[in-house]
Amino acid sequence: MPADSRYIDIHCHHIKPDSGVQLRSLDLSQITANPDLLTCQADLQHMLSIGIHPWYIEPETIAQSLQNMQSLFNDRIIVAVGECGLDKSISTDLTLQIQVFRYQAELAERLEKPLIVHCVRAFNELLQLYKQLRPTQPWLVHGFSGKAELAGQLAKHGVYLCFGKALLNERSPASHALQAVPLEQLFLETDDSAYEISEIYAAAAKILGLDLTILQRQIVANFERVFAHD
Repeated sequence: MPADSRYIDIHCHHIKPDSGVQLRSLDLSQITANPDLLTCQADLQHMLSIGIHPWYIEPETIAQSLQNMQSLFNDRIIVAVGECGLDKSISTDLTLQIQVFRYQAELAERLEKPLIVHCVRAFNELLQLYKQLRPTQPWLVHGFSGKAELAGQLAKHGVYLCFGKALLNERSPASHALQAVPLEQLFLETDDSAYEISEIYAAAAKILGLDLTILQRQIVANFERVFAHD
């Protein structure tokens, strides 16, 4: 673990200076268009996850894309698969989404790497897949903003939940959901927002009634456990 690990941003799309440990998510299409992304800011503070996001599935080329993806994971800076997942808010056929997600979940198992999951209005299908696949590698559902009951259900099955800017919205159910998640299964993130990870941590600590330092130490412990292979 890098020395400056007071803050761990488990899912972001843009590297921010002086923001602690950051796991940047890149879609395979971004790397195909710009291979240099794999070498940008490649150090202990900045790591990558690579996957095929459901928004960017191209039915005509998806089979080749899935084949091409595995070879990228020879680089040690790539520590997770994803983000990938299921999204019922888009027009892409859900059956195809499930096939693409399943391939990436199985790839994560073969590579012994965590899976970063995007899920919108498809949690029943996600849980069904989790039960079918019985993964040994951690699944991290990013950007969770659902209800406490759903958060508890996911956590019960061993899924990690990642909370972000929704914690700063008083109208979001995320605050109640956060309290339903065991601290051992918690991560925080900025995603593509303009917020600093320190703001997300401060909000989470306040909601949980925890000292900020205690929360930071817990998330460091979670990170070290989940990314033990790296």
